Amino acid sequence: MEVCPVKDTAAKTELNCSSEYGQLLDVLVSEPRHMRIEAKINETQKHFEEIETNIALQQHRDFVHLLKEEGVNVHQLPSKSHLHEQVFTRDIGFVIGSRFYICQMKEEVRKGESKELAEWLKGMETYTFQSPIEGGDVLVDRNTIWVGYSGRTSMEAIQELKQQEPEKDVHPLPLADGVLHLDCVLNILDAHTALAFPEAFTDEGWQMIQNRFRVIPVTKDETFHMGPNVLSIGLNKVISLSRHTRLNKKLEAEGFTVLPVDFSEIIKSGGAFRCCTLPLHRKDPRDHIDDIPKKGCR
Repeated sequence: MEVCPVKDTAAKTELNCSSEYGQLLDVLVSEPRHMRIEAKINETQKHFEEIETNIALQQHRDFVHLLKEEGVNVHQLPSKSHLHEQVFTRDIGFVIGSRFYICQMKEEVRKGESKELAEWLKGMETYTFQSPIEGGDVLVDRNTIWVGYSGRTSMEAIQELKQQEPEKDVHPLPLADGVLHLDCVLNILDAHTALAFPEAFTDEGWQMIQNRFRVIPVTKDETFHMGPNVLSIGLNKVISLSRHTRLNKKLEAEGFTVLPVDFSEIIKSGGAFRCCTLPLHRKDPRDHIDDIPKKGCR
């Protein structure tokens, strides 16, 4: 399939994502300029009354600054005043291989985000889902795609994805009630390692995860405060919430370089670093294996 250019600032961006941990080259974000809690559409939002927008905006800018320091080309999706959840760009779309998928949002308050994304992508080839699915439920693992079967992603959409990616092994993972997205309870760090909250999965799903990965378990409190929602940027580097000292020490002990960032205001709305990034291009991990620092004994 021919790779089409992305409009405006991303005009020369190549779309290519085959994993969650290849070196991140291009990413799409959106500033939380109009972020606020109104409808309380997830469990985390129910515990907070409001968000200090100025603090959230500064935290997001610090995060973007770090991405740029790490060599990531950051593209900005313009913030719209009526879209209060727009900072979570991961949910509205995702890239598999060289194909861009536009998600069908379930919550009415978020449906306009997909329209803005489609406008930004105007002129390029995309696939738009007919049934509800959100990118926070989709984890790309080379020839395997893990999809959270959640309150936001339907089995009909999972079947659509299977039809669009017939050569991939698409694995649905049913999630426990109250879990917003798969990436709130599972994140792939490298070819063999994942963060996960065991209680979020069925016995069968948990066994599948353990069969595929060496799992670093995350506690219930860490999960509530978005501990699993880290962002792998490649070369064994992981952006993680600075508040999670136990988890960050565990990641370092496992050979990862942790880049801690304060995102305390943004997580009040139910998402952290993975939620706030839509990768457009990652290096295939096999293309830069010699660049990855060797890990110590585990």
